[in-house]
Amino acid sequence: MLPWKRVARPLAALLLATAALTVPTATGAHAAAAPGSGWNDYTCKPSAAHPRPVVLVHGTFGNSVDNWLGLAPYLKHRGYCVFSLDYGQLAGVPLFHGLGPIERSAEQLDAFVDKVLAATGATKADLVGHSQGGMMPRYYLKFLGGADEVNALVGIAPSNHGTTLSGLTNLLPYFPGAGDLLNETTPALAQQIAGSDFLTKLNAGGDTVPGVRYTVLATRYDEVVTPYRSQYLSGPNVRNVLLQDLCPLDLSEHLAIGLLDRIAFHEVANALDPANARPTTCASVFS
Repeated sequence: MLPWKRVARPLAALLLATAALTVPTATGAHAAAAPGSGWNDYTCKPSAAHPRPVVLVHGTFGNSVDNWLGLAPYLKHRGYCVFSLDYGQLAGVPLFHGLGPIERSAEQLDAFVDKVLAATGATKADLVGHSQGGMMPRYYLKFLGGADEVNALVGIAPSNHGTTLSGLTNLLPYFPGAGDLLNETTPALAQQIAGSDFLTKLNAGGDTVPGVRYTVLATRYDEVVTPYRSQYLSGPNVRNVLLQDLCPLDLSEHLAIGLLDRIAFHEVANALDPANARPTTCASVFS
């Protein structure tokens, strides 16, 4: 077998496995550019009840619309000014974003938050992110001054301490060159592997920064960010939540928890407005 094939085949298997587990199923031609109905409204002014705009940060292979077809309307209906961005784009790759270097993606988030704050007149925003979108903002908070602009970060199945992708990443050392190729073609995937240089830097000195409230929502059935407890954060102002502790009947895995799980949505709303939080139970699917 030719050398490049020995590298490409296992790499392709890894990428296909990741894509199958993480790509939103509602992808359409409109998704890359058009805002979802009812959000990304730059005339929206935060209310006294919800004084901060909410910025939604999609996951790997996601985009600003498809990742939020459930949660954005849910929050908008509850009176929030809701915004979402595209980040981590690769040249020639439409719709599927969150693949570029995470440091650059954090810079894109920084600029987007500045834009939202300028438009709404708010002094701080709240961030809600799925998968990479729940982890990447921590780079912005820690290294780009984001702590001065953000009140709370809610991570839905975030890759905070990396992933083994249900053990698949453990196979990379057996295929020389595969890790280098992954880093060259889709840097964000390589950076989210447990033990990467990026994650070592991000988590050095502690998981959190002062002045920001952190919430992590995880599911024990997550097959992408594994083990699921690696999603949890340590430090002050941290609340780690396992969905099955709130509703044992919740069977959501990595994709569903971010796209359509109304129990997770209810807990997001609680994290955004803790003073008016209501208990989250299995009945929250009807709220």
